[in-house]
Amino acid sequence: MRTPIKKKIMLNCLNNEEVVEGYLDGLENAPEPHGNRTYSYWHGWRNGMVDGGFREKDEAQILLAHDYVHGD
Repeated sequence: MRTPIKKKIMLNCLNNEEVVEGYLDGLENAPEPHGNRTYSYWHGWRNGMVDGGFREKDEAQILLAHDYVHGD
């Protein structure tokens, strides 16, 4: 099980191209990636699933959004 990102500082560790690829797949309701995809892809996929209306935001996504807007 992968641990979702909750702090914006962690976003700097991700590969942006892979995040976008995962996000676009999530928007199309692609199946959840397992060990065959990177952490960056998985992060993007999670957000694409929410923005595509296939999942509700979870606590980690809410905390990340809050930290991104109000963090140091």
